[in-house]
Amino acid sequence: MNRKFKKICLSSLGILSVGLAFSEETTENTTNNKEPNIIYILADDLGYGDLGCYGQKDIKTPNLDKMASEGLLFTNHYSGAPVSAPSRCSLLTGKHTGQAYIRSNKEYLPSGQEPLAESETTIATILQQDSYKTALIGKWGLGMNKTQGDPHRHGFDFYYGYLCQREAHNHFPTFLFRDGKKEPLEVNSYSQDLFTKEAINFIESNKDEKFFLYLAYAIPHARLQIASVKPYQHEPWVESKKRYAAMITKMDKDIGKIIEKLTDLNIDKNTLVIFSSDNGPHMEGGANPSYFNSSGGLRGIKRDLYEGGIRVPMIAWWPETIKKGRKTDHISAFQDIFPTLADLTGNQPPANITGISLVPLILGNEESNKKHEYLYWEFQEKRGSRAVRMGDWKGIELNISSILPNRFELYNLKEDPFERNNLADKYPEITAKIKEIMSSARTESKIFTAIRD
Repeated sequence: MNRKFKKICLSSLGILSVGLAFSEETTENTTNNKEPNIIYILADDLGYGDLGCYGQKDIKTPNLDKMASEGLLFTNHYSGAPVSAPSRCSLLTGKHTGQAYIRSNKEYLPSGQEPLAESETTIATILQQDSYKTALIGKWGLGMNKTQGDPHRHGFDFYYGYLCQREAHNHFPTFLFRDGKKEPLEVNSYSQDLFTKEAINFIESNKDEKFFLYLAYAIPHARLQIASVKPYQHEPWVESKKRYAAMITKMDKDIGKIIEKLTDLNIDKNTLVIFSSDNGPHMEGGANPSYFNSSGGLRGIKRDLYEGGIRVPMIAWWPETIKKGRKTDHISAFQDIFPTLADLTGNQPPANITGISLVPLILGNEESNKKHEYLYWEFQEKRGSRAVRMGDWKGIELNISSILPNRFELYNLKEDPFERNNLADKYPEITAKIKEIMSSARTESKIFTAIRD
């Protein structure tokens, strides 16, 4: 789509003009030449099968299900990595893990992870330069305050939450960071409640401005902590199972509050809300993905490059712009969010990103949306692995940084979505092509060296 500057205007009915162009018509009920507000909500370790709209039967997620029924649901969307920090880096910088600056959860003591270099451009930087009010609320994981990774150095006017992702394991923290300073909290303060409150305050404060809110919730990650297991207190489940479900339902309820606030402020029709998760479901703090079939039947969980570790839910909601009840199997990934949001707001992303804009798809012109030749992932942990999706084919190479022999697996996801039948020996030409991509798609990193060619 042409990325020359374009103003997004909605008529009083919110109807788009013919084709991909936005209507320039406006009424007294709308604001002239107003670009959309953007809210990107990220869950932490939520599985592909944890929401009702993706087939979940036991965990109640009515608000997200309603968003899906009123918007666009993606069935072939992928996270940037199977763990937090590299996945979030991919999201914010528009690059897959073979090109991204952060490629693993490299930890520092006493707090923090490898800082995102100040030279890296994020989508928040682009939007901030376009006069958007920008906020990060929730979990960061890309560097502490007073480092290159401070969110203020990456386009955020305001931030509140966990800077160190290890500290986000505790959902009843004693402090959180507000714009670089530790803010002590009252005893039994639940971070989820605080994040939702701050998000609503930010929306209210900027209702007359254009804004970008990156709301990175920390649940259902790590410790299964929540004040009440309602509405599951009478279920014949073990306590950890009740807590996992209650955390997801709690998040769903809070997202409902945010949608309600947008509607009350009469800015819902000019606000794009996207929801996703940073990777597959976890087995930490008592959680067990088998409780609710959290991977949705897909093979693998968090830290796997099998589908269950990287295929994630994504819902896009934008009343009267996104047609209700749509579903797409278009293959997309976290790196596509940067160019999509840049495109929607008439901005030009850096030339070196690997993402592709999803604007035609979002606006109902899926056939015209450019497709990826391939998607690439590499994972520095668990003896090193990398994967490529090329159309219906998926190749995975394991034990790259181990003394164990490398193992290559090939799957046809159309015929075998659960990755049960390794076809590497049966299709040597496809195997060779994917191996070639695995080598050519990446650049070497001086920091993350477990994967090397």
